[in-house]
Parts: sequence; structure tokens; C-alpha cells
Amino acid sequence: MTGTELVAIDSSAEIAALARRYRAAGGLGLQVLNVLGTQAENLLERLPDRVKDRLESATERALETALRAAAGSRGVVPDQKGWLNTALATAMGAAGGAGGLPSALAELPVTTTVLLRAIQGIAAEHGFDPDLPEIRRECLAVFAAAGPLDHDNGAEMAFLSARVTLTGATVHAMIRRVSPRFATVLGQKLAAQTVPVLGAAMGAATNYAYTSYYQQMAQVHFGLMRLARDTGQEREAVIAALRSEMARLG
Repeated sequence: MTGTELVAIDSSAEIAALARRYRAAGGLGLQVLNVLGTQAENLLERLPDRVKDRLESATERALETALRAAAGSRGVVPDQKGWLNTALATAMGAAGGAGGLPSALAELPVTTTVLLRAIQGIAAEHGFDPDLPEIRRECLAVFAAAGPLDHDNGAEMAFLSARVTLTGATVHAMIRRVSPRFATVLGQKLAAQTVPVLGAAMGAATNYAYTSYYQQMAQVHFGLMRLARDTGQEREAVIAALRSEMARLG
């Protein structure tokens, strides 16, 4: 009997729940953005070239800032409920979008910090210590998920096993690895916030979509880690079980 079969027998209900959560993660965000009439594939074209050229370095700085701020705030501000993180990020997105691109750029590291704190809170919820270096890397790895506007399921699934190829990596190296994918996500968000007249609404909508998405993906990420730990299975076997369930769902 293989490890995947053992997971399917011992934890089939949990695997099924994680698969449903995974599938649903991006759905609401896409619906919100579509209601506002934004086509995902056209978003990045809205950005000025000077912003697009610096997007990846800006994302690296936002992640570095978020990591310091999130770590420093854990002893002062307790982890919040998912709905409160979403509400806070939504309000910040509206404020950032109201002033166009300059205020949207200023809001970027703040929203990233809220997202990271939310992810850290979910790690703690599943029994992992976000202050440990290896769990910090796992929290950053969640940002490698594709985001609610990306239809590349293969790329989304790849982030689940990121730890296997990052053993021994420094946090800074992890940020450099994650930032290209997250830069695309943040670029779409920035572009949406620059829509004339609708900037505040688009800022609120994109922050709502992304906060909901990354919290769901963090639940999947750390849910699989907890399942591997509790069942004594290799992480790869648990991920394989999730892949099988995703394939079954179609």
C-alpha cells in the first residue's frame, strides 16, 4: 500500500475539505472583479512603464518590510479572525485606490503586512510557530500561489511543495524566489486601483479578493502540513492525495 493510499484512507474527509477550499479560493475574487468590469489579462497594461519596470523590486521591498513589521507586531497585536483581516485590507484598498497610483503604491507594503500577519495567524491556528525560521519561510511560500486572477492551476499547486526545494534557504533568498509571482499579483492590484472614478471601489474589491484568496490558500498549505505531521506521512504523499482529489473533482 502506498503512502498516498494511506492518506486517502486515514484522512479522506480532510483531504476532500482542503480540495474544496482550494477550488473555491479564487472563485469569489474573480466574481467581484468581473462585476466591476475588469478583465484580468488587461490589467497590467494599465500601469505606466516606469512602474512595471520597478514592480519586482518594489515587491521585494514590500515583502521585506512586511516580514519585519509582522514579526514585530506579533507580541503586541494578537492574531485576528479571517473576516477582520479581510475587512481591514478592503478598507485600506479603498483608501489606496482613492488617490490613484501614488496612494496605491504607498498602501502596498501595508496591505502586504496585513496579508502576512493573516497567513502567520493561520500557521499558528494549525499548531505551527510563526517565529521559527522554517515557518516564516512557509508563510512566505504562500505568496508563491498564483492569486485569484491566475488560471494556471499547475503553478498554484507548485507552491505547496516549495519547502522541498528551499531547505536551508535564507528568508531573503525566499523573498527573491517568491517576488516574481507576487509582483504579478500586486501589479494587477495596482492597475485596478488606477481605474478612473472607480479607483476606490477597485482597490476595495481587489484587496477583498486577494485577502480572501491568500487566507484560503494558507489554510490549504498549513492544513496539508498539519495532516502530514499528524499522520506521519511524507509531505509529498499528502500533496499527491490532494492532487488525486482535485483530479476527481474535475
